[in-house]
Amino acid sequence: MLKIGIIGLGDMGKVFARIFSDAGMDCFATDLPENLEELRKEFANSSLKILENGGEVVSSADYILFCVETEKIASVVASVSPFFTEKKIVGGQTSVKYPEILAFDTYLPADTEIFTLHSLHGPQVDPKGQTLALIPERCSTETYKAVVKIMEFTGSKLRELKSGEVHDKMMADIQVVTHIGFESIGTSFMHRGIFPWENPLHSSGLDNLKLLLTLRIFSYKYHVYSGMAMLNPFSKSDVRTYAQAENDIFGMMISADEVALEELIWNAKKKVFAGFEGKLMLNDELMAEFSLNPGEDHKPNSHLSLLAMVVTWARLGTSPYENLVCQTPPFKLRVGMAEYLFMNEALLKESIKTALFDLSIRKDDLAFHTAVQEWAHIVEVGDKVGYERHFSRTKAFLAGRLDEGRNLSTLLIERLNNEKG
Repeated sequence: MLKIGIIGLGDMGKVFARIFSDAGMDCFATDLPENLEELRKEFANSSLKILENGGEVVSSADYILFCVETEKIASVVASVSPFFTEKKIVGGQTSVKYPEILAFDTYLPADTEIFTLHSLHGPQVDPKGQTLALIPERCSTETYKAVVKIMEFTGSKLRELKSGEVHDKMMADIQVVTHIGFESIGTSFMHRGIFPWENPLHSSGLDNLKLLLTLRIFSYKYHVYSGMAMLNPFSKSDVRTYAQAENDIFGMMISADEVALEELIWNAKKKVFAGFEGKLMLNDELMAEFSLNPGEDHKPNSHLSLLAMVVTWARLGTSPYENLVCQTPPFKLRVGMAEYLFMNEALLKESIKTALFDLSIRKDDLAFHTAVQEWAHIVEVGDKVGYERHFSRTKAFLAGRLDEGRNLSTLLIERLNNEKG
């Protein structure tokens, strides 16, 4: 069994440290010097060995996992590179593999093997049954077998991707565009100064689920999302496609161009949901059970965010069902919401009519339209400071229900996993 080294004991680093040490493996880890004393107390009853620095971890382990922020991966790898005096295996838990693999290739010996990972869930979600992407970028058959054997201890669904590039292309859709969609929903509420759980427009099951996922996104730290958006080489074009799709739909709405909007939406449905078979992922009872706004009166909604998402998939030539192989919980639920809307012809027709002719919701759609374009601009120009400020302002506005939203969404995710086996 390989000896495991973990550099970075943040939320995800701790998840893996506990899994490996509980499984009885030799596991070594470290973090920032000011955190070591507290970490030793936290892991006092475990076999995990907390070492003084990354150099000691590298020297002690065969397989080193870098569980640090994407923005810091290059500097951290560079700092421990002098300790790679023997052949090692490296990997990481960053959500974007391009800067991670570039750092390994730049600073580590040429014979270093690369078998990297990506847990497609947050640290509060039990890894069992969730997706763990395995990316054997450069390794021997023996190393491949050894790493897979270790990762089986997570209880996750192991999904292999051919390369970091394949991973990043997929994640631009699964993560970045999905997050921008929910971030825009949250920011639109902030702009209007209206708490969504008090708004009768968000009383249906589908709207409640949007709210739940929005709160889940904002319950985490901004850098979890900014690194994905800023450093994924495919994110800018995908986010622009989403922003353009939303802009086109909104333009047709305010000009009441019924023919053009119906043609756009029905063509997108044909492309994305062609050949759809089987049971819908979501149902009314399930969505009502996990509601933050259990309103009794259904008020029609344009569902602009979901219309834009499906048009984006159609324009990118992306199959959300194929991408479910490396699903994240928010992406899976977003696919479920889009499926629920587009496979219910009466609801989809109602949404199109509402978008075109119900002026009572126009101010809500305008706020969302503004938020989408703001977030797209931030990503396109690489404005990290702007990302943090925009995220933090929205998070502060929604603060009163963030914990409840995250807890309820976690229960929903677990329920779906159990029902789907």
